[in-house]
Amino acid sequence: MPAYWVARSRIIDPIEYKKYTDRIPAIFAKYGGRVLARGGRFQIMEGPEKFHRFVVVEFDTLERGVACFQSSEYEEAAAFRRNGAGEVETIVVEGGDATAPSLPSPASGRG
Repeated sequence: MPAYWVARSRIIDPIEYKKYTDRIPAIFAKYGGRVLARGGRFQIMEGPEKFHRFVVVEFDTLERGVACFQSSEYEEAAAFRRNGAGEVETIVVEGGDATAPSLPSPASGRG
């Protein structure tokens, strides 16, 4: 099942932050990540207006997204922003509606 890396960021030092963002496309690609949105136009609908950059990346599985985040390559890149260049909140969430009720299988013999 696909999973989505969702990040929201506040850039504090654009020059140092760019050292992070320049490395990210190759890292995502190595782990099979497909960028769905990165730094485009947005509209905050509700909540604090603290973050002003948003990223959504699709991975084949939750495990691939987590492996990407925990990789040495990502850790090395993230060090640039973690040294004060930016503030980021990142989650990886599995796709689908986990709260939806299960439907009976068509093979259940009913009908």
